Amino acid sequence: MPLYGGADARFLRRRALWNRVASYLLFLAAAASVLVTVGIVYVLIRDSLPFFAKVSLLEFLTDTQWTPVFENARFGVMTLVSATLTVAGIALAVAIPAGLGLAIYLSEYARPTVREAVKPLLELLEGVPTVVYGFFALLFVTPLLQTFIPGLSGFNLLAPGLVMGIMILPYTASVSEDAMRAVPMGLREAGYALGYSRFRVAAKVVIPAALSGITAAFILGMSRAVGETMVVAIAAGQNPNFGFNPLEGASTITAYIVQMAMGDLPHDSIAYHSVFAAGLALFVITLSFNLVGFFLRRRFREVY
Repeated sequence: MPLYGGADARFLRRRALWNRVASYLLFLAAAASVLVTVGIVYVLIRDSLPFFAKVSLLEFLTDTQWTPVFENARFGVMTLVSATLTVAGIALAVAIPAGLGLAIYLSEYARPTVREAVKPLLELLEGVPTVVYGFFALLFVTPLLQTFIPGLSGFNLLAPGLVMGIMILPYTASVSEDAMRAVPMGLREAGYALGYSRFRVAAKVVIPAALSGITAAFILGMSRAVGETMVVAIAAGQNPNFGFNPLEGASTITAYIVQMAMGDLPHDSIAYHSVFAAGLALFVITLSFNLVGFFLRRRFREVY
């Protein structure tokens, strides 16, 4: 006697067919993302090779001047990297404490109705165009800071850094809160049984248990800040200056790429290929942060 009837057998065959089709589609989607990444890396390396054929890697990494369109051209990418890291550092100095504090509140203190109201507001911040953040930094935050810092330049790294900290706050807060909510309630109850206050449970139990996800949130925010374009292109200036002074204007890697993309460069000139060399440097920096985040997540991951 057959285990299934004719109708049941057809249903199982259709389900197996759709499962196979779905697996193929999902594989193609995953493969497409990998192929896009490989294509980006290929273009960056291909168009950077003519640049490095004329400029040594040592000069590229150690020189402190970046003047690719001058007659006496200099190609010290650390000039752009210093501004990029300064802005990203200011952004993280804002986003880490604010995001972690907001995540603790949403996870441990807020009522469900409050949590459901605050999280959509955070998502609204994610949807604001970055060009709006750029003009907000230039036309509002910079004049506001100049009332407290009279010598502050009209183009500076401090204002876009602060605004970028607000911009990446939804990433750090939302991902950190999701990681804290994933911590089993039994761990919290064990802390309460020991007489811990709610804040001490959050600090001593929840955060260590969710450290893997919190680290991922901060690395994601750092990568977002390093790769931001419009805010720094509008409010930080386009004059390459080596140094880490946030009160002065400087050009970041992304701002330089935007500046050169808007100009009229000969296709095979060294200035043209310097855009791809700078993009390759930015890719390596972002990849480094992601690798650090990957190893930190593995190091602090908790299995429940």
